[in-house]
Parts: sequence; C-alpha cells; structure tokens
Amino acid sequence: MQFRRQSRSDEGVNLTPLIDVVFLLLIFFMVSTTFTKETHLKLDLPEAEGEPMPEIAELIEVLINADGGYSVNGKPLVNKQLNTLKKAIESVGQGKTDLPFVITADAKVPYQSVVMAMDIAGRLGYVNMKVTTKRPEGAAE
Repeated sequence: MQFRRQSRSDEGVNLTPLIDVVFLLLIFFMVSTTFTKETHLKLDLPEAEGEPMPEIAELIEVLINADGGYSVNGKPLVNKQLNTLKKAIESVGQGKTDLPFVITADAKVPYQSVVMAMDIAGRLGYVNMKVTTKRPEGAAE
C-alpha cells in the first residue's frame, strides 16, 4: 500500500486570526484609554494698590516662608505639621475668633500652604481673614 503525499502549492499563512487579534487589541485600547484635556494657563495675577491696613494692636498673623515653614505672631513653629499650626493659633487667639487673622506668605510659597492656613483658621471660627500683598514697584502712592 502506497500512500501518496498530497502537496499543496498554494499553502500560505492564514491572516484571518491575526486581523481578528489586531482589531480586538484596537478596540481594547480605544475603550480603556482616558482622554484628558490638558490646559496650561498663563496667569497674570492682579496687583493690589489699595490703602494700607491701619495698625491693629491685637491680631493673629501667620507668616509662611518660601519653604513652607510657619510662624504665628513672629514665633516660628518647630515643624510644618498642621496640628502644630492649629495649636499655635489656638494658644495665641485664646478663643477670640473676632480677632483679625492675617496671612503673610512669601511669593514663592506653594499655594497649598496658604490654603491650609486659611482652612485651619476657618475651622477654628475666624471669619475676618486678610492676605497681605505688596505694592507693585513704581506704583503711585
């Protein structure tokens, strides 16, 4: 008995499964991709040319230096933790929430540090808050 080998001359690579896999990958990436709209805002902050605030005998002033360190009424705090800032404000204010609360921050301080100081003041009940600015150079007095 002799078996003959059948030879196919038109054998080739079947591309149908490959195309199916490519389409499935394409659908997977289209569905799982999140598109974000990134905008880069160029901010030109306003300058303040109002009347200087009159000297107030009793107030709470929080100073924030360039690296995010806090000091309350001129006394630097030992660390940058919020609990330390909260306790310092409570000890200086002694429950008098009607005192003016002034935040003076360096121009290069992270915005988050200023917001955290404002948040703590709001939680403690201070509503008379001010943020200090400086006059622009060359402004008329």
